[in-house]
Amino acid sequence: MNILSVQSWVAYGHVGNASAMFPLQRLGAEVWAVNTVQFSNHLGYGDFKGTVFTGQQIADVIDGIAARGVLGDCDAVLSGYLGDAAIGAAILDAAARVRAANPAALYCCDPVIGDVGSGVYVRPGIAEFMAQHAVPCADMVTPNQFELDYLSGRTSTTLAQALAAIDAVRGCGPRVVLATSVATDETPADAIDLLVSDAAGRFRVRTPRLPLAANGAGDAIAALFFAHLLRGAAAAAALARAASSVFGILRRTAQAGVRELLLIEAQDEIVAPTTSFRPEPL
Repeated sequence: MNILSVQSWVAYGHVGNASAMFPLQRLGAEVWAVNTVQFSNHLGYGDFKGTVFTGQQIADVIDGIAARGVLGDCDAVLSGYLGDAAIGAAILDAAARVRAANPAALYCCDPVIGDVGSGVYVRPGIAEFMAQHAVPCADMVTPNQFELDYLSGRTSTTLAQALAAIDAVRGCGPRVVLATSVATDETPADAIDLLVSDAAGRFRVRTPRLPLAANGAGDAIAALFFAHLLRGAAAAAALARAASSVFGILRRTAQAGVRELLLIEAQDEIVAPTTSFRPEPL
C-alpha cells in the first residue's frame, strides 16, 4: 500500500506527517511524505521557528514523484495542515493526477481549520478552501467537532445535531465522514465520542476522556482510520481499530505525564491495542 501524505512536519513532537507517517509505516504502508511546513514544534507552544512552503514548492515535489512514473502505484492521498491556502491547489492537483493514473485511488482530507476553544487558527483563505474545494473533492473527511460545525454551517450541541451536521458534510461529496473529539449534551463528562457515517449507516465509538490535551492525536487517528479503510475494513470497524490504537497511545502519554505523544514508545498499540472499543450503531 502506497500513500501520498501531504501534511505539516515538526522536528520536535508529533503532529502532521510526524504523527501520521510512523503509524502508517507500522501498519506496513509505504508513505510518500510531502511536508507543507518545516517547523521546530507545533503551534500549541505559542512560538516556533521554521518555514511554510509555497504551493509551487509542493507542486515541484509532486512533479518529481510523477517523473518516476509511480503515480499509478499510489493507492491513496492523505492531506492535513496546509500552512498556506495556495498549497491546497497543489494537493488537489496531486489527487487528480493520482486518480487519473489509478482510478481506484482514494483521497482522504483531514480539514485542519481550528478547534473548540481556540476557534479558527489557520491562515486566511484556508478554511474557505477546505469548505469550497477540498471537502467536495475528497472521498472521506475527518473533521473535529469545531471543523464539522464550520463545514456544515450548523451547531452540534446534541447528538441529533451532530449527525445532521455529518449528513450535511456528506451531502457536499465525501462518501465517508469521521467526526473526532465530539462532545454533545449526551456525552458523559468523563468520555469523548467519535462518530462515523457512510452508506452502511452511522456509528459511534465512545472512549474515556483522559487528563491531557495532546496535539497530533487527530492526525494519527485520521491516518489509522484511512489505512484500515484502504485495507478493506468497513468504516465502523476502521474507526474502532483507529480509536483503540490512539486511546492506547494517549493513555501511555498521560501516565508518563508528558506533553508530546509517546508515539514511538507506545507503538505496539498501533498493531495490537491493549483496549478495544466497539462501534455502536446510531
